[in-house]
Amino acid sequence: MAPNSASKALTIDQLNTWHNDGYLIIPKALDHETVQSLLTETHSMLSSLSLDDHPMTKFSTGESSSHVGDHYFLTSGDKVRFFFEEDAFAPSTGELTKPKERAINKIGHYLHELSPPFRNATFTALHKEIAKALGFRDPRVLQSMVICKQPEIGGRVPPHQDSTFLYTDPPSAVGFWIALEDARAENGCLSFAKGSHRRAPVKERFVRKEGGGTVFEKVEGASWPKGMEPDDSKEEDTYEMGEVEAGALVLIHGNLLHKSEKNLSRKSRFIYTFHVIEGDNVYDEKNWLQPPEVGFSSLYRG
Repeated sequence: MAPNSASKALTIDQLNTWHNDGYLIIPKALDHETVQSLLTETHSMLSSLSLDDHPMTKFSTGESSSHVGDHYFLTSGDKVRFFFEEDAFAPSTGELTKPKERAINKIGHYLHELSPPFRNATFTALHKEIAKALGFRDPRVLQSMVICKQPEIGGRVPPHQDSTFLYTDPPSAVGFWIALEDARAENGCLSFAKGSHRRAPVKERFVRKEGGGTVFEKVEGASWPKGMEPDDSKEEDTYEMGEVEAGALVLIHGNLLHKSEKNLSRKSRFIYTFHVIEGDNVYDEKNWLQPPEVGFSSLYRG
């Protein structure tokens, strides 16, 4: 998957930045009206969430506890489900210490089909043109999420590669990350190891464990996207903050190392993100996220 040399959506300079850095920030990609509609939909979903039959699944990045892997999580690929922040519960009693609207870590993973506002914001002409510019032949949207990064408790996300969690052979994942609120250092903006997508092969993948749950296993297939020329330099990874305003779109290469710090501020950091993979690449039954009966959604549809 090689970027095209010309594009209606991306300039030559932007494509060069993408190739060299592994991420690209596009300010004001979404207009204010669209951003507000997505925030309104998010707050409506949080308010209407019933806890009566919720398993209270916590989303963990694996630092303080094992990665999430229960039935509620593993069967969320064609549903809209809610996952709690680990720090939203009292350690001694296990009781929620925050209102539900301030306790959810993320909402996923089928917003792009089941929520009209998010569906409309996903399958846009801009996103289709960007995918074409990045060299996708048959981009498939396989998951979508709102990540809330709640005030005071929004968890730290350690350095990771998206293709670890959405593995194809060869790797092809690209994240479309959209800020619904300003993302600053104080509320846990993203940080990127510039150029690490050409230095860091995908060595592990997040898969379903036999007997239930999830586990990381060694990648046996390709570790680099098709056509990628790895950088053999031993350059040490340094992280640069990607502070953005609401409405910005950040494109993230599946091999790129990126992270975010804990949100200790009183400001939330709501974002919407969806990921695409190359439809022709092998996506097997080991992956934690399995396609719905109708298959993953084509970004080029319509």
